[in-house]
Amino acid sequence: MPVAVITGAGGGLGRAIALDLASRGYLVQATDVDAAAAAETASQIGAGASSAELDVTDGEACRAVATAAATQSGRLDLWVNNAGVLITGPSWQQDETTRKTMLDVNTIGTMNGTVAALEKMLPTGSGHVINVISLAGLVAAPGEVNYSASKHAAMAFTLGTLFDLRRSGVKDIQVTAVCPDGIWTPMLADKLDDPAAAGSFSGELLTPERVATEVGKLTERPRPLLVLPRWRGPLLRLFDLFPRFALRLLPLVMRDAQRRQRRYKRLIEAGKWP
Repeated sequence: MPVAVITGAGGGLGRAIALDLASRGYLVQATDVDAAAAAETASQIGAGASSAELDVTDGEACRAVATAAATQSGRLDLWVNNAGVLITGPSWQQDETTRKTMLDVNTIGTMNGTVAALEKMLPTGSGHVINVISLAGLVAAPGEVNYSASKHAAMAFTLGTLFDLRRSGVKDIQVTAVCPDGIWTPMLADKLDDPAAAGSFSGELLTPERVATEVGKLTERPRPLLVLPRWRGPLLRLFDLFPRFALRLLPLVMRDAQRRQRRYKRLIEAGKWP
């Protein structure tokens, strides 16, 4: 059976990905900085699943998890970097500790997991690394600027690593960047009244299960980039390509985002969504 490691699998999207991959026949190792939460995910999967405590900012710890996972069947088939942190607010109001936390988890954590996985995949010549980025990795997201910066770096690292693998003649190791719209997980659950987080509600709020299904499909048909929903990526890229135009539209866009945020709050509180 193929072996998969998922980071940040203690709940939300990470747990949904772990459950989906298990249904596709993977031996899943659920990891999380919260060991009990990771164990609960493994328990929900049942026989064959395992769990481990993992702080993705610790490169050696990532390597140890990759080694343990590869030992199960002699190879590591899939590594999903899902762990992430979102702290909203204007960039000038966030202190160094806040900036460093997001960069350490969202960027360095993604790098650590990718490198640890590749160290096991390169000798076998096959494998797949899936990095959950965000639409914030494609656009400078107002109110979430430092988060967005960390995700831009993760995006460059992900696609650049794939380019370098191909330049080095490695054809059968895949690296994918997944950029979903806002997802209704604990990361957003406390931000229904946060005006700085309005951008996360500006498009189509997704469920973890929907995104997890699309991530699972990537194991069958790999691709370098997956944007969910697909129409959002090209639209948001226009804001980076034409910043003067974006500045003019910004007040209108943010008013609409806040309207959508209030609408989702009403639906969620009324039990009508998801």
